Amino acid sequence: MKWIVAAIVSGAPVLAAAETVAPADVTFDDYGAVEQSLTGTPGDPANGAAIVGNKKAGNCVACHQISALSDVPFQGEVGPMLDGAGDRWSEAELRGIVANSKMTFEGSMMPSYYKTTGYIRPGDGFTGKAAEEPLPPLLEAQQIEDIVAFLVTLKEE
Repeated sequence: MKWIVAAIVSGAPVLAAAETVAPADVTFDDYGAVEQSLTGTPGDPANGAAIVGNKKAGNCVACHQISALSDVPFQGEVGPMLDGAGDRWSEAELRGIVANSKMTFEGSMMPSYYKTTGYIRPGDGFTGKAAEEPLPPLLEAQQIEDIVAFLVTLKEE
């Protein structure tokens, strides 16, 4: 557990360190952006790139093409190409999209990587075997921050 350390700067509290924001406590703005870091720790772009290209983790390349990861085979065409993502979206917008894209793009097929409740479970009526909520998030908070740190580096060339 991390301690929260607050200071008063110009009359406003400033967090020096923060606890990890739980999936249920993420605050999305009206457009789906998440301004607050989920961990208070800067993301690692290299680790983010590894998660994006990892078929057992983020697997973003299953749906998106990313020229910076040209060594990762079988890139998809379902989602938009992510080249230039750092120019098209702000860090807060990218964090919101990765955490729960449905808050930005209603009806998106993209998984909600940092969500634990509110799933539509139609299979439960047929099998009675659907997992009970809350489910674990697909990615941890720091993994989301790492992916966002990588995506903001993707600029138009």
